[in-house]
Amino acid sequence: MNDPTIAQTVLFADLADRPLIATFDQPHASSDGGAILLQAADRHLGLLAALTATVPDARTPARVTHGVGDLVAQRVFAIACGHPDGNDGDRLADDPIHKLLLGRDPMTGGRLASQPTISRFEHTAAPRMLLAMSEALADTVIARHRRRRRGVRLITIDLDVTEDQTHGAQQLTFFNGFYDHWCYLPLVGTLTFDDEARQYLVAAILRPGNAAGTAGVVSLWHRLLPKLWRAFPGARVRVRLDAGFATPEIFAHLEAAGVEYVVAMGTNAVLARHAEPYVAPLRPMVVATQDTATTYGEAAYQAGTWTAPRRTIIKAEVVWHQGRAPRDNPRFVITNLRQTPEWIYTHVYCARRQ
Repeated sequence: MNDPTIAQTVLFADLADRPLIATFDQPHASSDGGAILLQAADRHLGLLAALTATVPDARTPARVTHGVGDLVAQRVFAIACGHPDGNDGDRLADDPIHKLLLGRDPMTGGRLASQPTISRFEHTAAPRMLLAMSEALADTVIARHRRRRRGVRLITIDLDVTEDQTHGAQQLTFFNGFYDHWCYLPLVGTLTFDDEARQYLVAAILRPGNAAGTAGVVSLWHRLLPKLWRAFPGARVRVRLDAGFATPEIFAHLEAAGVEYVVAMGTNAVLARHAEPYVAPLRPMVVATQDTATTYGEAAYQAGTWTAPRRTIIKAEVVWHQGRAPRDNPRFVITNLRQTPEWIYTHVYCARRQ
């Protein structure tokens, strides 16, 4: 819009017949003022200091302008404020809020690291360093909740696969047919304590876009479970997973670890036969009431690759849609819990989506 003067009709209704001039050329302005709250939270958590302690610095001290701690903080705060690309470093180098976050004077403080410096820093990341950073994240999160919670009875671990879209030719980016674009497939782990609804991030593993759903899961458990047992002795640990994790290896590790588990299972012909006695009575009911009907049951199910049957919770459902034929919609959850099928499905498994 070339003309900066436009008639306004929303703001200041009593001045609607007068022009409104809007300009955005105020010097030393920033749109990231809320990041000050992130800085305050980190002072309480100590997460950036813990991450910085894991990063080796082989640079010649006399030539260092931006310390490792500043580089870690600059990237973390930039990503948290919606600037994930390293190229954003040049644009944010003189941003007053981002300088303030690093303890520099917002007006006269020195510029932050440029994009080339950030790129060189990120390319120093080696597997051992990334593993150490993941340990620092988990330790910080667990320590925080140990201070916050006393007498924890139940800790629930949720693992989920998400997608991180990519562009260009990044290493290990692949086309994923499920998400229909080029991406990475990070594995994200969260904790829930007792009956709280909120989930707290405790782990994140960046994986190739064609990674199997279970890639990295077992090694994550081997690191995470001992930390939780040491921090919260006596607490039960429960693991919730979606159908992408329902493999013999995962069940074997869950049972060897002695944890509770609730794992979704994809539909197959055998499970459909187990569900039929529960689904069949619902079909005439749905036709009569013209409304969706649901009931719950269970069965002992053993896949061909399993060494023994496992308890399978069945959510039998027939869905009603106006103008369409009723549709069967059975769902299945494998578990070692002993409560009623309805309670397990609605209060345990479905809670992971809240």
